[in-house]
Amino acid sequence: MESSEFAAGGARAVAGKARPVAEQAAPLAIETSAKGLRSGALSLFGSVTFGVASVAPAYSLAATIGLIASVVGLASPFVMLVAFIPMLMVSAGFNYMNRADPDCGQSFIWTARAMGPQVGWVVGFAAVAASTIVMANLVQIASQYMFLFFGLDGLASSTLWVTVGGVCWILFVAVFVAIGINVSAKVQYVLMGMQIGALALFTVWAIVKAIAIKPEGYAPLRLSHLFSTHLTASQLSAGVLLAIFLYWGWDSVTSVNEESKDSSRMPGISAILSTILLVVVYMTVTVAAQMYHGAQFLVDNPDDIFGPLAKDVLGSPLDKLVLLSVFTSGAASALTTLLPLTRSTLSMASHKAFPRVFGRVDPKYKTPFWGTVILMTISIAWYVLMTVINVNALYDAIGGLGFMICLTYGFVGFSSAIYYRKELFKSAKNCLLMGLVPAVGGVIMMLVFYKSAVDYWNPDNSYAGAWFGVGSTFVIGVGTILLGIVLMFVMWAARPEFFRRKPETWPGEGQPIPYADERVEG
Repeated sequence: MESSEFAAGGARAVAGKARPVAEQAAPLAIETSAKGLRSGALSLFGSVTFGVASVAPAYSLAATIGLIASVVGLASPFVMLVAFIPMLMVSAGFNYMNRADPDCGQSFIWTARAMGPQVGWVVGFAAVAASTIVMANLVQIASQYMFLFFGLDGLASSTLWVTVGGVCWILFVAVFVAIGINVSAKVQYVLMGMQIGALALFTVWAIVKAIAIKPEGYAPLRLSHLFSTHLTASQLSAGVLLAIFLYWGWDSVTSVNEESKDSSRMPGISAILSTILLVVVYMTVTVAAQMYHGAQFLVDNPDDIFGPLAKDVLGSPLDKLVLLSVFTSGAASALTTLLPLTRSTLSMASHKAFPRVFGRVDPKYKTPFWGTVILMTISIAWYVLMTVINVNALYDAIGGLGFMICLTYGFVGFSSAIYYRKELFKSAKNCLLMGLVPAVGGVIMMLVFYKSAVDYWNPDNSYAGAWFGVGSTFVIGVGTILLGIVLMFVMWAARPEFFRRKPETWPGEGQPIPYADERVEG
């Protein structure tokens, strides 16, 4: 907790003792963070729920298992485990940077502190852009599977009606984000319960039924599926490149850190727990899916394995529960994407690095209301534009997000080692967890960035083909980062105060963090 918050808490305590008894009995005012957000609203359970929901595990698995199987076959569970390793490493960096400064701007302000304001601004913009872009893909899936769930197959195959439904989903989640973190959390519990419950039912029944009846293509679980040694380096790198993006989103728990209980410690712990829970879900569901009909069945259904597989495993009408799981997964992730997105821009505005309007918090709901409205509008505009130009560009956008993900996660890993550099050699634990582990995770992320750039430079690897002579996926991903660099110079000229900062190091336990209690003007 910041020193100013300690002081404020002490002042409130003294004032409480001085008030008459009748006044002391009055309802306590809502506690707020330095930026005006509602403090202490999220428990550990709620924080982990946000982390897992942001990843949209049911949707991510439906869209990715077939692609991974086409590269590595029955070794998909092993690839899920390998992709988990750099995520766990980087989450250690998130944990320690959050302990130093529990700011809802997370990757933006942490990299700014460790590596300078220019680097921090670009990293922050990449995180904001990634969340804004992915909203379109999430609500499209939510819309399509909503129609399928209700048996409206004609609407599900219509680009127009799927887009209309997707826009409605954005408006729906924006309402909950705008009216407060408590309401958003309660909605999230319901959506996550439906999602995980359906996945658990599918997984258990698929494994039991596969062992009992041995259906066509049955592939019993082998040790090599979990710990494979026969994959080539090319197969492993291609598989991990796909699987690593399954985990993106768990860091949302540190975007709502100022609204969490024990804000300096719990969000970091939640980030680690979220990644561990995700690897368990991904590996068990993948094992069940490939056991039932084998890897080739997954390869033959790369766009969505749950639709046809659920019919065989559960039959009608229970297969509808899996469709429900996928569409609630997209809706839940849209909610937990827009909510941290508004907190990231709130932090950038509060630190005088972004337009002031994004930093204005509604006095009633304790949320960045106008920031939510603006970002909702931008997300809708992006979604409709991509649908009008070429709906395939939405699929390329998912690949393009990989560049932004690697940049933000990797640089937080580097920031931990740089920010705590004076503490690293005080103990083996500090050296390992503050420095070596997150830094190595960052290096792996940069290697994935490079591999992605090489692959997506080729237009043949993009759904929408060539843009400006190179792959559209490359243009969306790298082009967005380059746009961030250009806009950084624009903001540097418009609001130079933030960019006068110097890189910092950890000031020591109990010492105040510079600029930690800034509030946006107005």
